Amino acid sequence: MPSEPSVSDPAFWEERYRRDEAGWDIGEAAPPLANWLRGPDAPPPGQRVAVLGCGRGHEVVLFARAGHRVTGFDFAPSAIRQARERAAAAGVAAELEQADIFHLGPRWRGAFDLVVEHCCFCAIDPARRPEYVAAVSDLLAPGGRLVALFYAHDREGGPPFATSRQEIERLFGPRFLIERLEPAPDSIPRRASQELFALLRTAR
Repeated sequence: MPSEPSVSDPAFWEERYRRDEAGWDIGEAAPPLANWLRGPDAPPPGQRVAVLGCGRGHEVVLFARAGHRVTGFDFAPSAIRQARERAAAAGVAAELEQADIFHLGPRWRGAFDLVVEHCCFCAIDPARRPEYVAAVSDLLAPGGRLVALFYAHDREGGPPFATSRQEIERLFGPRFLIERLEPAPDSIPRRASQELFALLRTAR
């Protein structure tokens, strides 16, 4: 029997969409991100925003409705198809691209003011996390920010793969100024006390 594709293979995630086993999808944008957008620290409208591993597009729609120019990336074809359908149903303009976030290339270098992270970092092979940090840094314009919700559960294995405050500081510290990194007070119940809300700014 052939082995299951790895998490670095689009087929791994496409199969989960096909089976409707997208357990990371909570059916809405993550409340900590939605509440941040309504708060005093929210960026002004018109920001160039990238949503990595955008899935069915909940955060894409959230940021587009807030007046931002949003591009969502995911390498599962079904994710991009469903994200396009969700954006169309919401009546918002957004660009959705089927792509591997590790291979976005020169076309997107420095193209964004804000990168949004929710359930992408916890889904990739943990050995590739340094690559993820480099990819995010490469996407951001000077002074750009990463707003992130990191899944800091304490279970073995994955996906979702766990992280910790210490790992976030170690990985992102060389490239980013950590403005906020704290337990999210407004997670959905099943993730309560297991999510870290982060706001990081490029150090260059």
